[in-house]
This record gives sequence, C-alpha cells and structure tokens, in this order.
Amino acid sequence: MSGVRLPIRTRKLVGSLALLVLIAVWTFVAMAIAVAVAVFRTENSILAWVFYVVAGVGWVLPAMPLVSWMLRPDPAPPMT
Repeated sequence: MSGVRLPIRTRKLVGSLALLVLIAVWTFVAMAIAVAVAVFRTENSILAWVFYVVAGVGWVLPAMPLVSWMLRPDPAPPMT
C-alpha cells in the first residue's frame, strides 16, 4: 500500500481508537463464547481458568501489528 502516509500523531490517534474498538469487540465476543460454552457453569475449573487466560491475553496478538504501525517513525524528509 503506497497510498497516503499519515504523520505519527494521526497514526496514534487512529490506532488508539482502533485499539478501543478491538478491546470492546474482543470483550463482547469472549463473553458470548463463555456463555455459549457455559464456562461459568463448568465443573472443570482448569478449563475455565485456561479460557479466561486466553480470552484475557488473546487481544494482544491482533493489537501488536497495530501498535507497531502506530509507533513507526515518520520518514525523513527528502534532501533537496
């Protein structure tokens, strides 16, 4: 994608909003899965523990490329 290059301040704003949306969507999906699979009512507490750890930390993987994009430095201005 060689389109418009955003300055770092704009990337941080867009990325911060995208992170908020990602976390909100991730939370609702994790809650829906927990209710559908009945993790709250499970007899196996180890399985519930594993689910909540994965659900709680899992959002970091899709967030990593976004944060990397946000923090990429601006290209140096061309020398004239």
